[in-house]
Amino acid sequence: MDERSTADQPQAHQPGPGGHAGHAVGHHPGPEPGAAAGTAAPAGSFAPGAPGGGPEATAGPAVDPRERLVAVRSEVGKSVVGQDAAVTGLVIAMLAGGHALLEGVPGVAKTLLVRSLATALNVETKRVQFTPDLMPGDLTGSLVYDARTAEFSFKEGPVFTNLLLADEINRTPPKTQAALLEAMEERQVSVDGQPLPLPEPFMVIATQNPVEYEGTYPLPEAQLDRFLLKLVLPLPERAQEIEVLSRHAGGFDPRDLPAAGLAAVAGPQDLAAARAQVRTVGASPEVLAYVVDLVRATRSMPSVALGVSPRGATALLATARAWAWLAGRSFVTPDDIKALALPALRHRIQLRAEAEMEGITTQSIIESVLRSVPVPR
Repeated sequence: MDERSTADQPQAHQPGPGGHAGHAVGHHPGPEPGAAAGTAAPAGSFAPGAPGGGPEATAGPAVDPRERLVAVRSEVGKSVVGQDAAVTGLVIAMLAGGHALLEGVPGVAKTLLVRSLATALNVETKRVQFTPDLMPGDLTGSLVYDARTAEFSFKEGPVFTNLLLADEINRTPPKTQAALLEAMEERQVSVDGQPLPLPEPFMVIATQNPVEYEGTYPLPEAQLDRFLLKLVLPLPERAQEIEVLSRHAGGFDPRDLPAAGLAAVAGPQDLAAARAQVRTVGASPEVLAYVVDLVRATRSMPSVALGVSPRGATALLATARAWAWLAGRSFVTPDDIKALALPALRHRIQLRAEAEMEGITTQSIIESVLRSVPVPR
């Protein structure tokens, strides 16, 4: 089994470090949401062709939540160029009720992407710049003494929102990272021993810079495992970069999204209805066994120090169900599993030091496993 891969560089259809769907949609056709049952995305890609537009969230009769969630991707495209697959990945993470880790160099529209997504979904978003001196209370909130009442009252921190952008999460100490971990996993924060629930929906979208690791605090495996997907935002291609400049030359202001034509095309109620439908998507025993075989194969690779855990298997299945639902199917196919394998598993594999020195990547490990594990028919 060859663990090396010529795909150590990002592929045009993949969003992860080394390759999952993080590039522009349209290079590789995928299933149109709402397509006939039985269609599936090509292995390694989950970026379907974006349909054109969608219904307004507050007008007209009841609309299928799938149409509204599909419309979100088109709406975000009005402000973000060349990151369609990353948008799809974030929508999948929201449908599955998970969190996402974005990786990309500065200036590839990570913050703009989250703000645009919040606008299209009509949910609140807050941004926290993680720094070495950020304390847990700065994130979760703290008790404040009121001299007028001679009592302490709780002042909510920025974590009390729907979409929390944790910018450069690896630049804050483990103590603050642990506070965020409770919010991510338990959907609550503890203040003076009392749990306080977070708003619903709640999603953490964390970013980290793949360069400049000096002075950073790498996320521990336990916290990396809490992220449902890891998506990479690549540098735009030449034509896309020209489009970015054309928009700015035409007056586009990333700080004024309504002026760019962005509007809410879905809402929290649509997301709740969509999640309920995703939970009805079925998976055959053969597909479940395929997922288990894939994650177990990562544990036996000689270059791997730590393979994918059972939580990783459940994450892969959850994202595949959401992807199948977006594609208009009520069942998961092996191609759905292949399409989400890289973004769902890449951050859950720890390589041996000697393997990293030889140029082996987590992407090449996953690709080798996908080639070697028999696909159910």
